[in-house]
Amino acid sequence: MKLTIIILFSILTVSCNSQEKDQGKSTREVPFKEKFDTQIAEYIISAYQDSKGQLWFGTLAKGIAKYDGNELVYFTKKHGLPTNRVTSIIEDKNGIYWLNTGQGLTKYDGTSFTNYVVKENDFLSNMISHVFIDSKGVFWVGTWGGVYIFDGLGFTPFELPYPAVSTVINPDTKHWITDITEDLAGNIWFARDGYGACRYDGESFIHFLKKDGLHANYVTGIEIDDDENIWFGTRVAEMDNPDPTKREGRGGVNQLLNNKMITFPAIKGFNTDDVYEIYKGNSGNVWISTKLHGVYKYDGHDFKNYPVPISITGMLHDQSGTLWLAGAGGLYKITPDDQVSNVTIKGPWK
Repeated sequence: MKLTIIILFSILTVSCNSQEKDQGKSTREVPFKEKFDTQIAEYIISAYQDSKGQLWFGTLAKGIAKYDGNELVYFTKKHGLPTNRVTSIIEDKNGIYWLNTGQGLTKYDGTSFTNYVVKENDFLSNMISHVFIDSKGVFWVGTWGGVYIFDGLGFTPFELPYPAVSTVINPDTKHWITDITEDLAGNIWFARDGYGACRYDGESFIHFLKKDGLHANYVTGIEIDDDENIWFGTRVAEMDNPDPTKREGRGGVNQLLNNKMITFPAIKGFNTDDVYEIYKGNSGNVWISTKLHGVYKYDGHDFKNYPVPISITGMLHDQSGTLWLAGAGGLYKITPDDQVSNVTIKGPWK
């Protein structure tokens, strides 16, 4: 629960008055380059590779870092970002970058930043957790305050129904959307913290909950493999309990296979652990991070374990076949020959 606690703490201790009040555009000094051999950031939330082959790393407190193959630079508030909490980035079909921040959605055109406030005086809605552009070009924005559709200028709320659940809901995270994705049929999937997963077919909603076989209603991520099986990562909700003697429960990995919810009781970390990231790599392998038992690769038949010592929250399979692992404690990578290493500011990058 280390990462979740850090995120909750950041929400509860940052003043709502720090929200960005207006959309603004600014061009500032060039990003700085770190000079010391340290971790890229203490908490790296995501990894992304753009159309130019550049690597981007979203962080909890150091802005966003970019590696262009030669040097690592950071973009922060000093360069026009609304906050140094920049958890991820995507690039649209026009080459425009969109950044998830703690104070709205930010556009970067390669020169300047433009920030878009989701909802005035709504701290949780301006905490962007996930951005997804679907096959029809719909721009979905998941926040700590629910789901919105972005039209390039403003945001329209998209109301998700709230199913009846037996678990105690944390009021600070009840609207938190942790992931959004799309299957081949065009259904949109939403992962939610406390209300399981939800599938939307354009007209109606189907919920997948603990009572349907999920380990927990606290879903951290959804991934769809090459066979259209649905993978769910969940966290142990009981770890939120202030009583240390009651911090045991279910969490980990489920798979929806032929409309049946599957568990993996023999795999360490898949049943009573937090799983923050499930990721389909370039070759179709499914990669799964666990809190205490490293990272697994599933090739469709067997699970192979890699001893990564930190909790992973973001993965990227780059064009060379290297898997980048972002998490609570820094950045790691797994090379195509299965070598695991920690990547600091000075390397090893190659």
